[in-house]
This record gives sequence, C-alpha cells and structure tokens, in this order.
Amino acid sequence: MSQLQQGMALMIQTFHKYSGKEGDKTTLTKAELKELLNTELSGILGKSEDKAALDKIFKDLDADGDSTVNFQEYATLVACLTMLCNDSFK
Repeated sequence: MSQLQQGMALMIQTFHKYSGKEGDKTTLTKAELKELLNTELSGILGKSEDKAALDKIFKDLDADGDSTVNFQEYATLVACLTMLCNDSFK
C-alpha cells in the first residue's frame, strides 16, 4: 500500500476502534467521540473535559441531526483538522 492508502486505512481503523462501544458499530456516540478526541487528537486539541465545548463539537459534526457521528461526519472532522494543520505549516 502507498503511504496515502495506509493513512486512509488508519483513519478507518481509528473510527471503528471507538464506534460501537455503546451501540451501533457504524456511528460514534458523544462519549465515544470524546474518548476518540482525547486519545487520538489531544496533541492538536488538548484534553478536554469541558462539556460545553464537547457538546458544540458534537452538534457541529452531527450534520444529519441523528445524535450520533457517522463515518462521513467523522471524515469531515479529520479533513478540517488536516487542513488547519496544513495551514499552520505554511
């Protein structure tokens, strides 16, 4: 696999590492998202125990309003954070 394909596979594996711990294997609950953010993205976002901030992130990600974050919504988060990181390297 190319490095890009490895990155894509890692992104998928990371989503499924956290999804389904509390129910549906294809979505993230708010608690699962919090664990993912604190474990996988704390280097970028910092560890957050701020419930209001987590609620805002979750609400903003939940584009379809079903009270979960699906893979497409998660991919949007990762893409946006990647773009922000790219901007900081310029």
